[in-house]
Amino acid sequence: MPQPTITAFAQSPDRGRGLARDMAVRWALEEVGQPYAVRLVSFEEMKQPDHRSRHPFGQIPTYEQGDLALFESGAIVLHIAQSHPGLLPEGGDARMRAVMWIFAALSTVEPVIVQRSEVLLFERERPWYETRIASIEQRIEARLAELAVRLGTSEWLEGEFSAGDLMMVQVLRRLGGSDVLAANETVLAYVARGEARPAFQRAFAAQLAVFEQAKA
Repeated sequence: MPQPTITAFAQSPDRGRGLARDMAVRWALEEVGQPYAVRLVSFEEMKQPDHRSRHPFGQIPTYEQGDLALFESGAIVLHIAQSHPGLLPEGGDARMRAVMWIFAALSTVEPVIVQRSEVLLFERERPWYETRIASIEQRIEARLAELAVRLGTSEWLEGEFSAGDLMMVQVLRRLGGSDVLAANETVLAYVARGEARPAFQRAFAAQLAVFEQAKA
């Protein structure tokens, strides 16, 4: 099989913080030792028919390998995990629990975190800002507390590090530097363990290099 090609922002709005959605895909590929190529696309190119043929909603990332073309970071990470050893347990029940955490990260934990980001960016001058951000952060705190209970004293969610941890950590990184994350020592340490993984470091450096090159 040829090496996969993924798409990423030519000029990422995350300013090199490793928060763009290609980061999870890069990290997964690094974890399994799969070389990959990157096609950088501008915001204008993302809306053109060529890119929309790969991603109908005009976003990133996409993944192409041979005849297979995918979009959505969760689907791509799941495919990588299913196609290579290292990101999913061998046993059927344990394997499905790891997959479950991919969906939990994207469906249960991420939406309120993204909502917080949007309020911080677009509603600071609104009269309801303080009340709204406090309410959102209370909901995030509740989710983090629930996650901390599940983690307990374990390093990872289901035994060994899995694709579920990869996606959960990447989602939680959107809270980086916030008081809401800092207040939960269990989850903060969990995120730090994910970021300390060599595969994460390689993926982060690759994404940062693109930002630095675009800035130069």
